[in-house]
Amino acid sequence: MNRSMIINLLGRVLQIEGLLMFLPCLVALCYQEHEGFYYLFVAAGTLFVGGMMSMVKPKSHVFYLKEGCIATALSWVLLSVAGCIPFILTGEIPNFEDALFETVSGFTTTGSSILSDVEALSYCSLAWRSFTHWIGGMGVLVFLLAVIPLSGGANFNLMKAESPGPSVGKLVPKVKSTAQLLYVIYFGITVLEFLLLLLGRMSVFDAMTTAFGTAGTGGFGIKNDSIGSYSPYIQWVVTVFMILFGVNFNAYYYILYRKVRKAFQLEEVRGYFLIIGASVAMITYDLFSHAIRLTDALRTAAFQVGSIITTTGFSTADFDTWSSSSKTILVMLMFCGACAGSTGGGIKVSRIILLIKTVLKEFNSFIHPKSIKKIKVDDKAVEHEVVRSTNVYIMTYIFLFSISVLLISLEGHDTTTNFTAVAATLNNIGPGLSMVGPTQNFGFLNAFSKIVLVFDMLAGRLELFPLLILFHPSIWKELFAQRKSERMNSNRYKEKK
Repeated sequence: MNRSMIINLLGRVLQIEGLLMFLPCLVALCYQEHEGFYYLFVAAGTLFVGGMMSMVKPKSHVFYLKEGCIATALSWVLLSVAGCIPFILTGEIPNFEDALFETVSGFTTTGSSILSDVEALSYCSLAWRSFTHWIGGMGVLVFLLAVIPLSGGANFNLMKAESPGPSVGKLVPKVKSTAQLLYVIYFGITVLEFLLLLLGRMSVFDAMTTAFGTAGTGGFGIKNDSIGSYSPYIQWVVTVFMILFGVNFNAYYYILYRKVRKAFQLEEVRGYFLIIGASVAMITYDLFSHAIRLTDALRTAAFQVGSIITTTGFSTADFDTWSSSSKTILVMLMFCGACAGSTGGGIKVSRIILLIKTVLKEFNSFIHPKSIKKIKVDDKAVEHEVVRSTNVYIMTYIFLFSISVLLISLEGHDTTTNFTAVAATLNNIGPGLSMVGPTQNFGFLNAFSKIVLVFDMLAGRLELFPLLILFHPSIWKELFAQRKSERMNSNRYKEKK
């Protein structure tokens, strides 16, 4: 295992986090808040520690997918631990498990919160809390690939480990160019939303934090009622951009290079908009039938459908009070999720399409046993390896989901709370139903339940396997064997001298 390479990468991640932490420092300076000194202290500390770790020079530049998964998982854990320290030092979230929960929820773009009064936080903490969404939306390692040249296969293996979806490809021949292009698109759409929010007479601070939360499909609001108190215009702007950030970024690549027709020919994108359209229509009809004005019903339904399927988690209404049919649709959307290659979470529309086509293929084999039919997506045959990995992912997902619900249930809450708490965190959504509904929070859970949900948030953001690989015994056996070998070689060298 290339341990030195992993340590070097972790150091660079900490350095990037230290630099990014200067944003809340600037916000504190603008609003003259003393909490900014804590952010400055932590920023300096992460830069120092990261600098020391990055000084470990890789003995080899050979970097396999295994190392990519380990580096990715450890990066997100380290990023979250360092990112939660300012909340503890400022005293705004004094408990470590609560601060870690809030920070992991931010970086993984989940949006679940333990806070009952968000507006009590300082401006710099609100800025950092929302900024973690923007950082985690595209991924800190994708940012690392965009700015720092790596070799030995590290580029593609890191992107493959961090990018959401059943498979990852390069938009352009070089991985670094792909990472840069992704961030150009990401930054461009974020700025566009920011400007449109300003046109709706939103304050600069509110527009910035809302754009961060929308872009990362995270959903941390800076108001206790999330987006509910803003104007219909702002709610429509956020709705549109939540949906746009849930689109596969390959589509934006085609649009950028004037291949608009090819962008809308992507089967996943068409399926994504079809699911949204059908869900909005059904919920709008349901709300309208309950004496809600049609325009309000349409706006509310579109916002909540866009928020849930993209796993953003903003809210304009307490959907926990809706009819069972509307709530069922939202719960189904929680599992569906957005497109692969977007900032959204969930199982992903591409996997849903593959599963449906796999089932149809099995039906066809019963009717025509001798027929040989390939599964195709976008008129291209899907490799057996992709189908196999999708099936394995679904089985692992179901197993992890079931175990998590069981562990949470030990605390004794109702089934709806337990089920949707895990659904909201494993799918990186934010709010669930009942005691974790849109007007509630996760603060009532005990420390053990919070740690389980922290694990679920990380596992969901990293597509399960990069995090689960840390618990494979062979990884630790190899690590200890390597350290033992290094010590023996060191002792032999000393004896020779």
